[in-house]
Amino acid sequence: MSDSEENQPEDTIPSLMMACIALAAEIAERNCDEEKDDLIREHIKKWAANPVPMVDFEAGLEWFNVEKSLSLREDLQDCIVVLDFFTYCCINCMHILPDLEHLEKVFPPTSGVIVVGVHSAKFDNERTSANISAAIERYGIHHAVVNDAQAKMWMELGISCWPTLLILGPNCEPIFVLVGEGHKQRLEHYVTLARHYFSSKRKLRDVCGLVKPSSHVDAQNLPLLYPGKVAVFPQGIIIADSGHHRILVTDKNGTVKHIVGSGKQGHADGPFSLAEFNTPQGVLFYPPHTIFVADTNNHLIRKVNLETQTVETVVGTGEQACEKDLGGLPGKQQAISSPWDLCFGKSLDLSDEEEDNLLVIAMAGSHQIWAYFLRDGKWFRGSEYKAGTAVCLAGNGEEQNRNTRYPLSASFAQPSGVTWCRGSSMRDVFIADSESSTIRKLQLKDCVVKAVVGGARDPMDLFSFGDRDGCGVEAKLQHPLAVAAIGEAVYVADTYNHKIKVVRAEGKTYSVTAVAGTSKIGNTVGNMLESQFSEPSGLCVSSDQQLLYIADTNNHAIKVLELKKGTVHQMMYQLKLLLVISSLLLKFHLL
Repeated sequence: MSDSEENQPEDTIPSLMMACIALAAEIAERNCDEEKDDLIREHIKKWAANPVPMVDFEAGLEWFNVEKSLSLREDLQDCIVVLDFFTYCCINCMHILPDLEHLEKVFPPTSGVIVVGVHSAKFDNERTSANISAAIERYGIHHAVVNDAQAKMWMELGISCWPTLLILGPNCEPIFVLVGEGHKQRLEHYVTLARHYFSSKRKLRDVCGLVKPSSHVDAQNLPLLYPGKVAVFPQGIIIADSGHHRILVTDKNGTVKHIVGSGKQGHADGPFSLAEFNTPQGVLFYPPHTIFVADTNNHLIRKVNLETQTVETVVGTGEQACEKDLGGLPGKQQAISSPWDLCFGKSLDLSDEEEDNLLVIAMAGSHQIWAYFLRDGKWFRGSEYKAGTAVCLAGNGEEQNRNTRYPLSASFAQPSGVTWCRGSSMRDVFIADSESSTIRKLQLKDCVVKAVVGGARDPMDLFSFGDRDGCGVEAKLQHPLAVAAIGEAVYVADTYNHKIKVVRAEGKTYSVTAVAGTSKIGNTVGNMLESQFSEPSGLCVSSDQQLLYIADTNNHAIKVLELKKGTVHQMMYQLKLLLVISSLLLKFHLL
């Protein structure tokens, strides 16, 4: 070895990542499949012969879906290991879960391939194992997961982005890095060739018995499972029973009137008993008998007709849209990405007296605010859209906290809650922008995007979070997922702080104050300041504006905050027996 070679820096995961980016570019230039495969095999040979140093899991970490903690050196030698560095709040991390599930089906345990999730938290709330366990249950993750609460493996390896997939050879040598989402085919191709390459040289180990998917919640015996959002309608409330992949319509006392969806995870239009959803979130009543549903994991907007008791798709193709798509196609031709919440709004050409013509969509997957035009209307700079068109109103698709007078230059960070706030001097959509931990607003009168409370002044800073009442950026939130307006006051589900807060105008700025919850995870009711929640994710206001309905997601409950009395009570006990009976009736096709 020469002196210059001795002084070269040791290969690292970032250098492997750059090599993988270069490999992908070179593959894209080749037309012949065999030439592409040769490039990949040469890459494997090179990085297996001169491996990047790899660290093992720290001893004493908490594990999920396994019978015992795992070690790369002791348990996963002679395997192809796919490490998924993720954090459960991240929409991009959610998007690759179906890719990993597909990979696990293609390569069962007998194939010598294993997937391990390395949870490396962004938010303080995500470091808690009980919360990770709930997320694993909610997302249907069946592979092994380790809670690397202090992200030691992440830092030692130089990982810099969620999600990152790191593929290891049978000597635990890193051979591929894939950053971000959208790598389904490449992931399968790389693992296929890696398996062929290494199995020709040695026998890969059967990993049967290492993974044991565990269920921490008995879904069959719960009336609600991770309810995401709630909405009101004249006769009662509408619940997105997200974990059961269905919509519940109840009267004001919680008596179930309709179960919309079979409960089977999937995508199917048709009668209530046969329709299928995939983790629905936002719900919104549209008179006289329609409910719009943000069918999040199907990347669709669905329309529920209470009169005919049928479900149909109105926006989306069923395929996730590519990043930075601005839309503009008729609803069913327009691909979208993880719609999370819904509210109404008005286009620029409508007066305050005219009926709302926009179905506003918090498009979490593409970090944008979209609209489905219920009637013809105009938007920024005279653009005109026909009824039935789905289009981006604001957001350029970059994941940032950027406010601006030009809506398509603004940037959001996983917007997950929206509410239509109409006051004497405002016509605004307030937005729970979860990954920037802010509340922001889109002014429909002039298309301007403005900051309200939380976050940081630097639009690139998505790590300014906490739990502090106050004004503007001095106030701090932690991954808020829902907003609901009463007059000019906006209530907030400060999800990862397990609190309900209220935002009010203070002259030219806004303040936020906690009104319910203690910041400790729990499931207690009574005095609103002593009540406890667990990741509340949905809010809506009763028609008389006296009650705030709360989807207390990880407690599998709907709670009611009585604003005048200052108390919280739970609706779930009113729902339980009726839901069990309704589910049995539905099972035997009697409902």
